[in-house]
Amino acid sequence: MPASVDVVVPVYNEEAALPGSIERLTGFLAENLPNRWRVTIADNASTDDTGAVSRELSGTYPNVHYHYLPQKGRGRALRAAWLESDADIVSYMDVDLSTDLNHFPQLVEALESGYHVAVGSRLSPNSQVTRAFKREFISRSYNVLIKSLFFTPFPDAQCGFKALTRQAARAIIPSIENNNWFFDTELLIIAAKRGYRIRSIPVKWDDDPSSTVNITSTAVEDIKGLLRLRLGGIPRVPGP
Repeated sequence: MPASVDVVVPVYNEEAALPGSIERLTGFLAENLPNRWRVTIADNASTDDTGAVSRELSGTYPNVHYHYLPQKGRGRALRAAWLESDADIVSYMDVDLSTDLNHFPQLVEALESGYHVAVGSRLSPNSQVTRAFKREFISRSYNVLIKSLFFTPFPDAQCGFKALTRQAARAIIPSIENNNWFFDTELLIIAAKRGYRIRSIPVKWDDDPSSTVNITSTAVEDIKGLLRLRLGGIPRVPGP
């Protein structure tokens, strides 16, 4: 029997983007993913009408679930949604759907074939990326730093397009300290250093010019997180 899949969409103040995003995502999954699936909107303390819009969407689409968290933090939203999920595979993608959805079945297939974690990569040779030079430079520099510090096998830690088995999630996530943007990187570093098999998939990715992510504050958080792991050591977690 094919594995069941939970697709988490973490959101904060996304009332405008959600309807189109969920319509497009559910339509794609219905036509292209043979697995049993559901979409979870993980709302981390939105202050606009994201909650009302999400509840309406969950009433409109039978496979859409709404999960509210009273505190901000993308990592916090993923932690809660993934650990509470009973799906065989847990995943997430950004609400802007910048990564081509045609790559999503590849993530699922990688996990069904024996990998523990599958991630989209914008920095692989075969990836197709449309992004401003500044963001591209920062992203490549950051990932070079990760490799220099931890000798990790994955080329892109930050792409908002990831999936892992339920077993891997439940083993690794309790040891992740960060609840914000560094959550992804911390997850991958722990997984790689503790023997979990990671599959990186080149993707087609188009930058969202309306993104509200603060590059400077995110970069500072990331550097602090890398230093914490480098100086404090990689947490010990149950093996794969």
